Formats: sequence, structure tokens, C-alpha cells
Amino acid sequence: MLAAALQAEVAAYIDQFAGVRDENGCRLVVRNGAAEPRTVLTTAGAVEVTAPRVNDKRTDPATGERMRFSSSGDFAPALGQFLGTGAGLSSSAIAKLTETWKAEAASFMARDLSGVDYVYLWVDGIHLGIRLEEDKLCLLVMIGVRADGRMELVALADGYRESAESWADLLRECARHGMSPPVLAIGDGALGFWSAVREVFPQAKAQRCWFHKIANVLGALPSPRTRVRRRPWRRSGTPRTRTTPARR
Repeated sequence: MLAAALQAEVAAYIDQFAGVRDENGCRLVVRNGAAEPRTVLTTAGAVEVTAPRVNDKRTDPATGERMRFSSSGDFAPALGQFLGTGAGLSSSAIAKLTETWKAEAASFMARDLSGVDYVYLWVDGIHLGIRLEEDKLCLLVMIGVRADGRMELVALADGYRESAESWADLLRECARHGMSPPVLAIGDGALGFWSAVREVFPQAKAQRCWFHKIANVLGALPSPRTRVRRRPWRRSGTPRTRTTPARR
């Protein structure tokens, strides 16, 4: 996303001055290759990004100095560190990125799932603080595990809280694209998903998520006991061998 943001910002900057030319009709603002790759620290960790360069031959009428490319608008810290400026993405760049990501998300959700068999299917609803009109946005997430152990994102969609209707719509969409019923569906105690999976994939077995069960138990304990009990409970939910849970 950071690389895409850089490309979009440079493209918007060059398009803005596409009509500015010298006496020979040559454009004064053009691309100039790419800089050396740099590592940028973001909230998601360190990422290596190659920034596109701009050759801006315009001069400032007031100072006579060469103009330099810089971002403007609502600034992302990682982008500012990378570009070495205190500004940020322009509104046109944000609009282009938004449309690009919308198209990519739609393409991802429309992909063919007929060639994939998921043994496990983890689901959860992520409740965000964003309000759309009167309703809170809930992000419905489905992660699948193949028979060979590979884990991958299956689906990501917005829903009305974690209602059965929202989950059922998402499961039906996956089924329409060829998804087979998973062997085991894993989720928290929200009743909406369990009602939906029984309707769409009645063959799938159901299991409560250990992480959520542990969080529910620890949340009911007094604070001093919670600190004492947290570590062994977490170990019991992530055993290294099949025999470990039986011993505990």
C-alpha cells in the first residue's frame, strides 16, 4: 500500500503540471526513474519500498530556486518519513488509491474458489468505531486452512454487526464462487454465525474458538487471579503436541 501511495502521489503531481512546457515544447515535470530501496518503519513493521523520483525543472519566480516535488494533504507518518517532507497525500491521490483498492477488493471477492478445499475455517467480526449513518460498521473476516496447512484469507466484507443475515450473505457468496463446505468451522460465541453456517454449510462441524473462550473465562475472574491464570490458560489453547491437552 505504501508503494502504491507513492506511485499515485507522483502520478498526480506529474499530471498536475502536464501542460507546463519549455520553449521547445518539452514537459518540465517528468518521471526520473526510482531511488534506491529504503526501509520504512510503519505501524505494521518495517517494509522496504522503492520511491519513484520526479525531475522538476521549474523555478520559483520569487527565489529563483528549482521547484521540488513534495506531498500535500492529510499526511501518513510512514510516507512523510520516506519522502522527507512534513506534507502528505493529496486528495486526488487518495481518490485514485481508493478506487484502485475497491477494484482489487471486488476482484478478490469474485475469484474462483472451486479448486480450494478448506479443512478449517476461522471466522470473526471486527467491530470498528466508524459509524455509517446510525449503524456501526462490523468487518466480517474468514480465514481458511488447506489440507497442506497453508492459511489464507478467504473473504472480507462489511456487515451489520454480526447478524445471521450478514454472515449468511457472505457464506452464500463464497458458495456461489465454488467454495466447498469446510470440515470444521471455528468462531466465538456470537450466535449469528452459527445460525448462518448451519443454513449454508450444514455439513460443517462447529467448534468454539479457544482464544475467545479463554478471554471469556479470564474476564470473569478477579484481577489478581487473572494475572496468575493467564499464562497456563494460554498454553493450553496452543499445545505443541496432541497429547499435551490431555495431560492438562
